[in-house]
Amino acid sequence: MMVLYGLGTTIGAGIYALVGEVAGLAGYFSPVAFLIASLVACFTVISFAELSSRFPRAAGAALYVQQGFSSKRLSLVVGLLVIMAGLVSASALISAFVGYLHQFVDIDSNTIIVVTALLLGSLAIWGIFESVLIAGLITLVEVGGLLLVISASGGAVAEISNTWELLVPPLEGAAWMGIFSGAILAFYAFIGFEDMVDVAEEVKDVKLTLPRAILLTLGITAALYFILLVTAVLSMPPAELAMSQAPLADIYAYHTGGDATIISVIGLFAIINGALIQMIMASRVLYGLSSRSQLPELLCYVHPRTRTPVVATLVATVTVLTFALIGTVAELATATTLLMLVVFSLVNLSLWRIKQRDPRPAEATVFPLWVPVVGFLTSSMFVFIELATLF
Repeated sequence: MMVLYGLGTTIGAGIYALVGEVAGLAGYFSPVAFLIASLVACFTVISFAELSSRFPRAAGAALYVQQGFSSKRLSLVVGLLVIMAGLVSASALISAFVGYLHQFVDIDSNTIIVVTALLLGSLAIWGIFESVLIAGLITLVEVGGLLLVISASGGAVAEISNTWELLVPPLEGAAWMGIFSGAILAFYAFIGFEDMVDVAEEVKDVKLTLPRAILLTLGITAALYFILLVTAVLSMPPAELAMSQAPLADIYAYHTGGDATIISVIGLFAIINGALIQMIMASRVLYGLSSRSQLPELLCYVHPRTRTPVVATLVATVTVLTFALIGTVAELATATTLLMLVVFSLVNLSLWRIKQRDPRPAEATVFPLWVPVVGFLTSSMFVFIELATLF
């Protein structure tokens, strides 16, 4: 269930649109770009896996920073950053959902936003098992969509013995500039694993289950992305992929010669699933901070039957609804990325400090000291790159 939850928040709407964007930057070397992105992400993923084993509590990143820096103020700031990133991300996904849905029905955008946000909020209140079960089922549909595209493109992959040289980058610097630009963009497709730690208090045998689920999520995601990108660039020229508004649907239609509506519908499910999981995550962080007296006590009220943080979920729902009504997809997505990169930097630095004080705690999953160091350096580098792009 936790792996499905993790895949649901990682494999989302991004990959259904990101294939073309990365192909425009890295060309035939897009699979290499995704491979580099997965290697960069893995250091922060491993840090989260160890921290979830050391401190299996809700409010994940905020709790980790408090343990690392012994600062409630910094912990609160990180918690609020995580909450804001999750809610802004959910708002961006709901806004994107409107655009996709307009391909099938003509309904007022604001009406779609209001109804969608309220339905997702109600589902999040219903119960964690029910919410994660539904998210998990939708995740299977999402992954099925990727596998459907890969399967339809089998002919292109079968010819890889004759075309593999196209995928191997030369040593010259110009090609690698495009690859690294593509890797920076591809890195964003791996964001989402961090949400898994925020339901730690609702996981059975958490010190063993959660770290394994986090690492499995990264492994499955990286493998699917790599295979998908190989399939994509061997199916259509990268220049055509870059121009496509729905690259996976176009690849499917190209190979089957039929209608790609099914891929577009799966993309709709991917978007809405990502929004649901972000709202669940944000409400749990609100609850976690409230339970540690860092936010008003009312936010940690748990319904006696559903066992969900009702007030926190209502606050999350109203916030998502507001952002979705006033912001654009591009603005919301950019804000999400920058917020999470700052959080990743602080979490890696926190683990480094924690490991110096307590190298091997009992019953916890422990990794080498250099892992959070590399995670901090790579996350910080991406923060500076993102800021340089903005300004």
